[in-house]
Amino acid sequence: MTPEIESTKNTAPDPEPSAEKTISPADGVSLSGETEPATDTKTPSESLVGEERESVGTEPPEDEEGEMNFIGHLDEIRSRLIKAGIALITVTALAGIFADTLVNEVLIGPLKRSSETITLQNLVPYGQISIYLQVIFFTGFVGSFPFIAYQIWKFVEPGLHENERQASRFVILFISLCFFSGIAFGYFVFLPISLTFFAGFGSTLIANNIAIQDYISFVMGALLTTGLVFELPFISFILSKIGLLTPAFMRFYRKHAIVTLLIIAAIVTPSTDLVTQLVIGIPMILLYELSIWISSYVNRKNNALKYT
Repeated sequence: MTPEIESTKNTAPDPEPSAEKTISPADGVSLSGETEPATDTKTPSESLVGEERESVGTEPPEDEEGEMNFIGHLDEIRSRLIKAGIALITVTALAGIFADTLVNEVLIGPLKRSSETITLQNLVPYGQISIYLQVIFFTGFVGSFPFIAYQIWKFVEPGLHENERQASRFVILFISLCFFSGIAFGYFVFLPISLTFFAGFGSTLIANNIAIQDYISFVMGALLTTGLVFELPFISFILSKIGLLTPAFMRFYRKHAIVTLLIIAAIVTPSTDLVTQLVIGIPMILLYELSIWISSYVNRKNNALKYT
């Protein structure tokens, strides 16, 4: 092999010259060799998206906040309903212990004292079980009424102003007093008058055998009706408090109200005797007069608060 051929094998090709890196100010390095601070190269749309993400992470949206308020109200309603249900179950359980006394003395007592000719009879196989259950649950509702009204009021109370709370401190006592006064009036006044009239009316050849289910429906309906009618002063208090009722309005229509109440008493009272109708009508008229006084008192309080 010749020396010329060996020289061509041993010599390697020269490497290509590397391209020199050009440095521009955009790379964060100045031409003088000093490093410049990096600048934000985000587009306006990217910056807006980032701000929205930060705002979502720090402050809750208004819809979410409103939903939490709504859920809070639902939790409050559930809590009040549970407490009212516990009170109802407790009083109902206590009434079940005295079920025989409630049926024999309280339920049938007005009928025995009014007439000895009326006989109660059961017409269905499960009639007596149904009677006992109705009496027990009705007694439980009447006995737990103040606590149920208290739970309803505690749910409404946070929405009132401080002066309205002060003016309504005894509202539960007032509601309960009106309701129990109506129950007592119905039991000791209305029922004896009605049952005495029913026992003495009609032919003596017809035996008065009353189905126990009809009798208990009549008694419970009468007691609930009188209990709700005696809530008229409380209704007057609420309507006057929100400004829908004034004492001037009630005084102006006093004559119309008295005539209407006497007509209602004549319809409700089974007897055609005027004295019996007045026994029912006079308490209703007194309730109307009491409602006028309550409305006047509430309006004076409202006017005093406006000028303070």
